[in-house]
Amino acid sequence: MHSKNQAVETQPFTSLDEKLPKYKLVIFDWDGTLMDSAAKIVSCMQLAAKQCDMPVPTYDEVGHIIGISLKPAIKQLFNIEDDELAERLVAAYKEAFVTRDTKPCPLFDGVEQLLSNLKEAGCTLAVATGKARRGLDRAWAQTGTGPFFSASRTADEAESKPSPDMLLQLLDELGYEIKDAVMIGDTTYDMQMAKTIGMDRIGVSYGVHAQVHLEALLPVALVHSISELETALLK
Repeated sequence: MHSKNQAVETQPFTSLDEKLPKYKLVIFDWDGTLMDSAAKIVSCMQLAAKQCDMPVPTYDEVGHIIGISLKPAIKQLFNIEDDELAERLVAAYKEAFVTRDTKPCPLFDGVEQLLSNLKEAGCTLAVATGKARRGLDRAWAQTGTGPFFSASRTADEAESKPSPDMLLQLLDELGYEIKDAVMIGDTTYDMQMAKTIGMDRIGVSYGVHAQVHLEALLPVALVHSISELETALLK
């Protein structure tokens, strides 16, 4: 296990006039951070609920569990412990995502330029996502962004967020210390996984969790667009 060099907690960063460290390793969440996928996730979860004769969740209810690995997320969303029912919902959701709602999700505006500029600046990039490996690989194939990333961890390969397991695995694989890295995400799960090990974290307010909840977990920055994120990381 990677050594846990605890960082000193800071107050939420609100001004892009202040400068952040030049991070060597930049770790991104995927859905809601780089890819504008929340609407499709909600739609497919609602389709799965109908197929399995479960109450259809609202947009906000589904939004709250985006970021957690799929089966734990479904158990939480529908308040169920039944593994067999959870597996049926998982299968229905996956089927809906791949075949019933075939419109590909777009990247947020400016993502490709951000990734390119970070690489040009010498940053190592990684992904820590609640998606399955197959889902992340599909998203990379659709967007052509896979080559930007040196490593990734998905729901198949680590404990679900908010466990810091994904981050610790990425640090070990890539050979960086906690102080060298930053986690970027749109959910409290992303912020909590980094906070647990004392890793700097940046919240993005344009995803699924409210800004006030992200701020409560003391990010070093909270940004409202990809262009603001680029300014925070590279200014």
